[in-house]
Amino acid sequence: MYKQYDIAVIGGDLRQIYMANEFIYKGYSVIVYGLSHQTLSAQAKSAKTLEEALSSSHTIICPVPFTRNQFNITNEDGFPDLTVENLLNNLRESSKLFGGNIPSSVSKYCSTHSITVYDLMEMNDVAILNAVATAEGSIAEAIKRSTINLHQSNCLVLGFGRCAQVLAKKLYALDAAVCIGARSKDARAFAEAFGYTSISLDYLDDQLINFNFIFNTIPSVILTKSRLEKVLPQVTIIDIASAPGGIDYNAAESAKINATLCPGLPGRYAPKTSGEILVSAIENILIESSDENEVSRP
Repeated sequence: MYKQYDIAVIGGDLRQIYMANEFIYKGYSVIVYGLSHQTLSAQAKSAKTLEEALSSSHTIICPVPFTRNQFNITNEDGFPDLTVENLLNNLRESSKLFGGNIPSSVSKYCSTHSITVYDLMEMNDVAILNAVATAEGSIAEAIKRSTINLHQSNCLVLGFGRCAQVLAKKLYALDAAVCIGARSKDARAFAEAFGYTSISLDYLDDQLINFNFIFNTIPSVILTKSRLEKVLPQVTIIDIASAPGGIDYNAAESAKINATLCPGLPGRYAPKTSGEILVSAIENILIESSDENEVSRP
């Protein structure tokens, strides 16, 4: 019988390190697996196996995103037993499973095994705050990968969801000329109400030559081989859509186009802030759903 902990943090990146530390600071006991970093609190118990971690708590916190390849739980250190199948096989009934972008197959399994699932990226408050870190990271990547200023550059933002809206606002504040590429007439109308120009994706081909920077947020291949042939040779393309992204990367590489898929930006550029946002959301849920058999705030 394993010792019981309030929280088990499984896999992830620096966000999960800071989450574990924040929970410990708040008085929770924490066991971790698939995490190793010098900033991890000495008070965190490191499990030797995934089975030990999952058997030690009914509150399981997985990464954002939950998985990038539908096989492994997202982690940075290559733990061989950190697979989706292994996790599901070792989850206990009545557990609470938290994560981001959780696959529907995982949710379906949990619903038939009395496991409650909370997808953090489906919570508007979390997703909006997460979009801030994503937008800041996108801009940092663009600056790092380009030889020109964002100031007075022509920027195309593909899509106009949460991340795109926050990103467009921050680019506009940097005095960039911002154009929104979107299918929806409503989205394009909102974009113009905010002071941006807009373009339908149906008419994108003739306009691509005009942009110094392109930021893609649409999780389907928008920048095809034929469209990549129409961009500026020195364009910088930052893709923040869910993997595999919105760009034909084989074509981009062949044409030597500066295009980069940038997953997990909050974990790279604002892991502490992002981790604290996730902790706050999770703690609120735990407190609201607590009873005599569940963890509550110490």
